[in-house]
Amino acid sequence: MENSIFASQKEEIEASRFLKEWPRDEKGIKDAFVRFLDVFSQKEDIALSFVSRPGVSYSLRAMRDRAGKKGRPLCAMVDIIDDNPQERWLSVCFYADTISDPAEEGDLIPAGLLGEDGLCFDVFEHKESIISYLEKRIDEACASQVRHAD
Repeated sequence: MENSIFASQKEEIEASRFLKEWPRDEKGIKDAFVRFLDVFSQKEDIALSFVSRPGVSYSLRAMRDRAGKKGRPLCAMVDIIDDNPQERWLSVCFYADTISDPAEEGDLIPAGLLGEDGLCFDVFEHKESIISYLEKRIDEACASQVRHAD
């Protein structure tokens, strides 16, 4: 699996299997998730981790290539909340100090992202306005992590 954006072949297979088995939903949550996955795939020095906890969540974690660098490893996290598989929704989280939130759409989660303050956005349906808003936050977070790593 050359040119994979996943940290391991196992995680890539698991994510691929999950997406294949996830039926299209009325609210477009799967399509929103795939859009975010595509944004991450365009970033340099990003490796994706996929953590499955069926019945709880499926977590896509965008990690910086940490080869010998200090700083935070995580750029962003997109959780598919799976407490009701017919009504999945997304929680998209960032370190609070790595992004802006001009529309004040996010919820501050003190010490909620690997022990640091997180800013999380819930996506209950595929609305272009929130999807494109979060794509910009992903760009910000990834750019910010490059600055924090140096």
